[in-house]
Amino acid sequence: MSGLRVADFDFALPPELIAQQPPAERGQSRMLVMSRATGALRDANFAELPALLHPGDLLVLNDTRVIPARLYARRTLRREREKPIGRIEVMLTEPVEQGAGENLWRALVRPGRKIAIGEILVFPAPDGAIALEAEVLERGLFGERLLRFNPVDDFFATLDCIGHVPLPPYIRRDDATTDRERYQTVFSRERGSVAAPTAGLHFTPQILETLTARGVEIARITLHVGLGTFAPLRVESLDEVRLHRERYTLTPSAANSINSAARSARRIVAVGTTVVRTLEHCALQAAGNPLEPHSGETAIFISPGFQFRLVSALLTNFHLPQSSLLMLVSAFAGREQVLAAYSHAVQQNYRFFSYGDCMFLE
Repeated sequence: MSGLRVADFDFALPPELIAQQPPAERGQSRMLVMSRATGALRDANFAELPALLHPGDLLVLNDTRVIPARLYARRTLRREREKPIGRIEVMLTEPVEQGAGENLWRALVRPGRKIAIGEILVFPAPDGAIALEAEVLERGLFGERLLRFNPVDDFFATLDCIGHVPLPPYIRRDDATTDRERYQTVFSRERGSVAAPTAGLHFTPQILETLTARGVEIARITLHVGLGTFAPLRVESLDEVRLHRERYTLTPSAANSINSAARSARRIVAVGTTVVRTLEHCALQAAGNPLEPHSGETAIFISPGFQFRLVSALLTNFHLPQSSLLMLVSAFAGREQVLAAYSHAVQQNYRFFSYGDCMFLE
């Protein structure tokens, strides 16, 4: 029992520091370097990351790929007394295990309270034709719905045609064509996230090549990021926090690299909180044994007092006040030290959140 409260992870953030656009060039962000041992801070740039890593370090990336998960629909009116609703926003959050021919998705729907079970939502293509249809099967809290989409030849190709980049709610603009590339890591491969693993957005192919040339080993895991990343914690005590489940895959290659690094006491450097959650979940499952390749789901919540078993350094963006991700970083480097670092970042006008700057904690 931690005794800590969600409010203990608050901080003041001027709205103008929330990055609304990516940096002009990928890889040009600022980076705040922090010593976990002393709390010492140094202002740097992300391009300096290769100099901070050692030959033999294992850098672990999340290779998930963001899908264009924000869709716009209209309802089909079945009864004359029904009133039309304007544009309905449907945010796909995760696929649901399904039988042959079924295409079920959990989604957030706005305006949610007017969309009932049995409703048919239609999703127009740019030319006005109906690209997708979905029936509402279940209602949940906070606008959650279970949708069953009618079969189409290629569902994801259709999403690519009609979907929008699922920018987080604190980016207060519509998605642009450039977001299709910039809200995606250069190493993304496995399609399935509805939010980017944002620490990975800073990397360029050239920086990855430099790291490899310095003798840094690179491994890739997959965790498909869900909207739980942005969901507010609607409890007061950390002991009450329960997170959404997210799907992950640990490949044989990644498991071998991680086991080898752990055996030889080499640093395992996580790129982002999604990598931390995946590795530490797998380590807990392994219970001291080598990791085995597998796929599964995790709802692990990491907060102060957590014992890290694998991760020894972390690259991460700046996170929202009172968020589970800020609690994870605080577990890794100490709540007081992390909040002091955030205060420094605010004073120095760092850019915050998904398209913002980053921290390296070693």
